Amino acid sequence: MSSTDKNWWFEIKLQSILDSRRISNREFSRLTGIRHSTINDLCNNEVKSIPLKNLAIICEVLNIVDLNELIKVHK
Repeated sequence: MSSTDKNWWFEIKLQSILDSRRISNREFSRLTGIRHSTINDLCNNEVKSIPLKNLAIICEVLNIVDLNELIKVHK
């Protein structure tokens, strides 16, 4: 891994998606079965990793087929 690779970071766009669909974090937690605190951390980009199971659930509930809709890569 080069030193420039360490400057990459990922932005989770969950909060803006939920806002545009008028879904509260608490309601989204209920819809997905993912803990409310985890949803909040995802919405605030305060996570270092996302379990694939949670990612799949989020995409299914929001009908997201392209991860670029949910995650933006910053170089």
